Amino acid sequence: MNRDLEGLIADAYSGVESSLGRLMSLLENDESSVLPVLAGVPQRPGRSGKACRIGITGPPGSGKSTLIDRLIGVIRAQGLTVGVLCVDPSSPLTGGAVLGDRIRMERHYGDAGVFIRSMASRGSLGGVSRAVGAAVDLLDACGKDVVIVETVGVGQEGIEVTKLVDVTVLVLAPGWGDNLQSMKAGILEVADVVVINKADLGTGDLATVITEILALGQGKKKPLVVETQALNDVGIEELYGALERLREKRAASQDRAGGSRLLNNDGRDVVFRQPPS
Repeated sequence: MNRDLEGLIADAYSGVESSLGRLMSLLENDESSVLPVLAGVPQRPGRSGKACRIGITGPPGSGKSTLIDRLIGVIRAQGLTVGVLCVDPSSPLTGGAVLGDRIRMERHYGDAGVFIRSMASRGSLGGVSRAVGAAVDLLDACGKDVVIVETVGVGQEGIEVTKLVDVTVLVLAPGWGDNLQSMKAGILEVADVVVINKADLGTGDLATVITEILALGQGKKKPLVVETQALNDVGIEELYGALERLREKRAASQDRAGGSRLLNNDGRDVVFRQPPS
């Protein structure tokens, strides 16, 4: 490993955000750097590998970015640090992220406890490029308490994120009932939590469709269903609490299974939380 890379890793590990950003760029632009970068990060005794990893996926317009913005606020209020990876469509000209992180979650940019980065999907069928997995590990190794990965996935295109995270959230909004029925089979099966966002617009039809689809999957993993109004900060603390409980349950399951990443939540009740009017 050359000294320049060693210096970047040391600075990123000590909390220098610009160095962490440069390492992210290196991971994106040169896949051969993935192993040297991760191997060069010192182990943080009792800390590295402990981040709560949350995947957020769902169709455009469902309010994923607003939901993440509000989740960051809840997490930071607990004194925890956050790393966010926004996996955006790739530019056909540069291969880079089209949307860019600077137009999202602006209120957190002055917070030293929050690191937000856009990464390009680079045509990955799962909506997650190879560099994203390494970036998640890097954020974890550098001491972030919570790592959130937002994908561009619609339908099954966001399924790959489940391999990188502890819990997966599918975000939907009223009006997506018919679309959900036409999605490829399995979209609900990969989610640990289904969020019906923008619940103030009325959730009846979508809630009914979700319940009917889940009823057909007897014996299979059933996600928890939570209603939120991200724009109005309704249901966000409850959502994060549910994610933490699921993550703890998964960690216990991993310990019993000798490191298995599978979370056995078969038969979980579907819970609809009616936001206050």
